[in-house]
Amino acid sequence: MTRKSRGERHIGLLNGFAAYGMWGLVPLFWPLLKPAGAVEILAHRMAWSLVFVAVALVFVRRWAWAGELLRQPRRLALVAVAAAVITVNWGVYIWSVNSGHVVEASLGYFINPLVTIAMGVLLLKERLRPVQWAAVGIGFAAVVVLTVGYGRPPWISLTLAFSFATYGLVKKKVNLGGVESLAAETAIQFLPAVGYLVWLSAQGESTFATEGAGHMALLAATGIVTALPLVCFGAAAIRVPLSTLGLLQYLAPVFQFLLGILYFHEAMPAERWAGFALVWLALTLLTADAWRAARRSRVAAAIAAAPRTAEKPASSASAAVDA
Repeated sequence: MTRKSRGERHIGLLNGFAAYGMWGLVPLFWPLLKPAGAVEILAHRMAWSLVFVAVALVFVRRWAWAGELLRQPRRLALVAVAAAVITVNWGVYIWSVNSGHVVEASLGYFINPLVTIAMGVLLLKERLRPVQWAAVGIGFAAVVVLTVGYGRPPWISLTLAFSFATYGLVKKKVNLGGVESLAAETAIQFLPAVGYLVWLSAQGESTFATEGAGHMALLAATGIVTALPLVCFGAAAIRVPLSTLGLLQYLAPVFQFLLGILYFHEAMPAERWAGFALVWLALTLLTADAWRAARRSRVAAAIAAAPRTAEKPASSASAAVDA
């Protein structure tokens, strides 16, 4: 590995840690926005995210994708679906954090890989390896255990997991970059968000102008809190292997889980520990299987490339003999 490539990978890792670290620590931010309710915070997040991303796109001068997208109604419809799904995800997450359900919210992002695999089987007819089937089965058992523990299905976790898995599936079909995709989605969200904020103000229930300049600045900062981790993630995605990103993604729910227990002091009775332990076992199996599959692919690629590299010296030698 050259010094330049090592440097690029180092920058990528730093950006990956920054992105998932910010996503993991974001539960500390949403309570600062009280007394604003979850829906008001969500509306500000949608509106200010577009402002922040638009400024970023002006700075880097990347607008060609917008014209292409407007000429493709099917992709535009998929962007609208992505915007609707991520709106549900954002809203449930903000409400869950500000209502004292940080641990249950973290569970949603722990089980998201399992939900993504299950959706791949059901919707895309993908075939799973035995270890992946075992992981999905253990994940289902964890949901049953947690349902008993909570006295109800862990609907916050399931909503976050299914909405984010659906969002990922739709984004894969849209095939836009992270910042461009967020710009398109928040452009669709912008008018409903601003309309709600105007209505809320007319009802005298808006907190934006009534809680001081600091509160206004914090609400405006929701755009930065949304977009900045995505920018860091984009910088990481082009510099580090997907297998590394796959491991880094667990940083966010780990941080959220620890915050829920150590900072917000949420209860964790034995049955919830049992449910989380099953989820972590399933994720361990998935990660180990993914590493084995990646290693086999690298070995196969090296073997396939070996004859071609061996032919070059032979060709050179024959050329020297002819000379």
